[in-house]
Amino acid sequence: MSAYPSHGSLLGRTPPSAQELRNRKRVSTWLFAICFMLVGMIALGGYTRLTGSGLSIMDWRPITGMIPPLSHAEWERQFALYKTIPQYKILHDGFGLSGFQQIFWAEWTHRFWGRLMGMVLLVPLVWFSITGALSRGLMLRLVLFFVLGGLQGAIGWFMVASGFNPDSTAVAPVRLVLHLCCAFALYIAILWTALSVRTPRPVFIPATREVVRIHRLVWTICLLVGVTVIAGGFTAGTHAGFSYNTFPLMDGHLIPRGYARLHPFWLNWFQNIPAIQFDHRLLATSTALLIGLTIVLGLRTPNLGKEVHDALAVMGWLVLLQYALGVTTLLLVVPVWAGTVHQTCAALVLTAAIVTLHRLRGVGRP
Repeated sequence: MSAYPSHGSLLGRTPPSAQELRNRKRVSTWLFAICFMLVGMIALGGYTRLTGSGLSIMDWRPITGMIPPLSHAEWERQFALYKTIPQYKILHDGFGLSGFQQIFWAEWTHRFWGRLMGMVLLVPLVWFSITGALSRGLMLRLVLFFVLGGLQGAIGWFMVASGFNPDSTAVAPVRLVLHLCCAFALYIAILWTALSVRTPRPVFIPATREVVRIHRLVWTICLLVGVTVIAGGFTAGTHAGFSYNTFPLMDGHLIPRGYARLHPFWLNWFQNIPAIQFDHRLLATSTALLIGLTIVLGLRTPNLGKEVHDALAVMGWLVLLQYALGVTTLLLVVPVWAGTVHQTCAALVLTAAIVTLHRLRGVGRP
């Protein structure tokens, strides 16, 4: 997708004009900034989940919710609402106003950041559309992203509302995973668009057998990273990380006892803590090994070019960091800082995988 009208220069018939190049750079930089904000949003989401802050705001006001409590009376009203839900009665009975304010500010920042992203998307979108910097197709795609961002906010409230149910102290794991998956899906879409605006024409790479193999492996890596993120969401939602805090064995076993205790069998993947944590470990290990294999094979394939080799190397270093963070988070019994950084680094690993795949667009395409 190009940031300029799709005529001859887009198809490679004529070189792009200086104005088209400027538009391409401005629009892609703007989209990269939104991607950066989305990574920040993923980090904030992890922090609010780990600190139990997500249920501190009891009402959903998409517009007026940007304004925090400005008086003691409003703080007392918000605190009184929080006292009515099970999380307060079960976990925070006797919680003072100052303690409530700490978790409130974490959730308010998370929601404010989401609203701010909407503005950062909408205002430049209107300006670039008026000034003719966007093609019609790109403009419609970005409008769709704005709508999906609003829908993501609604899904977030749908998730939070599940924590208000009787005897519930946290949100429903399935709704948490839905919210997380939608955030990552929107991130991938905007990142791919930003990359395509910056470099609309892929670099040709001869489709040799070795190159095609690497291309397929990178596709598999992207899918596997996505599935591992989903498994991580269920690990977080069920608090499975607070059990079996040893590595590599789980309670002295490679495969934990009780892995298949639920029937039908597939329920173990979503509701059985030993199975949920083991699956996340297995997927993370498989992802790291596959990335390592792809790097070894890729660096032995000169036809890929320096850009692809560099992307593979970055992906390798990031997955090593992410794996170490995962083990650290587990052994330390999920401290807030480690869990937050671990969730954020997952977005970075996915970013490296998507960038690598994008640089392989030119396989067999002269």
